Amino acid sequence: MRGIATWSVRGAAGLLTVVGLGHTLWNGIVEPGIALAFGTLITLGEFARRAEGGDRRHAPLGSAGALAYALLGQNAGQPTHHGVLQIVAVVVAAALAGIVPHVARGRGPAVDHVARRVLTVTFAAVCFQPLYNSGRLEDRVGQGPYLVLFLLCLLGLTALCDAVLAAALAGARTGWPYGPLLRDELRSQLGIGSAICATGVVMALGVAVAGLWALPVFCVPLLLTQMSFHRITAIRTTYRQTITSLARATEIAGYTPPGHSRRVAALSCAVGRELGLSERELTVLEYAALMHDIGQLSLVDPVPAGATAELPAAEARRIAELGGEVARQTGVPAEVAVVVERQADPYREQPVAARIVRTVNAYEDLTGHAGASPHPGGSLAALERLRLGTGHDYQPEVVECLARVLARGGRDRVVPVPPG
Repeated sequence: MRGIATWSVRGAAGLLTVVGLGHTLWNGIVEPGIALAFGTLITLGEFARRAEGGDRRHAPLGSAGALAYALLGQNAGQPTHHGVLQIVAVVVAAALAGIVPHVARGRGPAVDHVARRVLTVTFAAVCFQPLYNSGRLEDRVGQGPYLVLFLLCLLGLTALCDAVLAAALAGARTGWPYGPLLRDELRSQLGIGSAICATGVVMALGVAVAGLWALPVFCVPLLLTQMSFHRITAIRTTYRQTITSLARATEIAGYTPPGHSRRVAALSCAVGRELGLSERELTVLEYAALMHDIGQLSLVDPVPAGATAELPAAEARRIAELGGEVARQTGVPAEVAVVVERQADPYREQPVAARIVRTVNAYEDLTGHAGASPHPGGSLAALERLRLGTGHDYQPEVVECLARVLARGGRDRVVPVPPG
């Protein structure tokens, strides 16, 4: 079913692309000056892409330009006559021209993201262009504030369409639950996604009144917003790398096996997604999982192989509390320190993230490997040990989620935590 969803989206986008390009080449470009202006804007927006991964939010100027062209009804007071198929052709051709430099550097966008862009823009164009070209839109809403309200509502539906497609493709690619993925996509629309939609509307309305000269004017605010988001992303990346480096202190000091904290963090995030945690909750979970053994630095004699799961409850709780104090002194969010210090408590008294970290850490300790894949028998035995401890130590739902993730080959589905 997951493969069907992916190929359905790709197939629909591919069919629209072929039909749009074929129709435009056969009949010629209507109003080539307007098409060239918007095509250039989309190309520059793709060329200015700075983040990897191909997500449309990583090329906000190109996305806004594509939406503006889909919602364009007039140019300096004169009606436009380009149709849906020409919009698809111009958007695809301009986007492909803009990503050529990225492809040459090996950082081109994924096929799924390109397909998503095509379908989203087509949705907006299909909802607007037929109504406008037939005159029904002007008869019903006119050219005043009601038109602006209509465009905003249409962009809300377009954003919802984009979120549904993004969540479906992500679910097919990762196997994670669809509901949390859709919720995270909808939340992400409130950030730069809302700026993209607002800029697209303003561009379309600005060109309708002032002509194509409005395009460079209304690009500036979105470019500034894009720069701000890039800086925020860079800060978050640096912060994450700092925490990862700090978490390696236990490995460098010989208290835990190499790669233990990164493996626990990756598997914990996979379990968290299986349980439906939001992106913010997953960030807290990842940071806490990376730092879960930091309290061992206070020990005079290291725990053999760093396996705290086998320690007496009082000793494990003491190490966890020391770890929480160390985490607070590093300046991490308070929720992260709470998860670290409460990972040894009975699971009914723990926050969800602490339950996950404790379960995954115990699994890692029980399988007793230091980077290599655990033996299937050892994995099954470890899961059985965890199930036997669900009366007090481990939440049954977390243990079963861990089992499902491992059965699907969960380690391969989690983006590894980069070394510091």
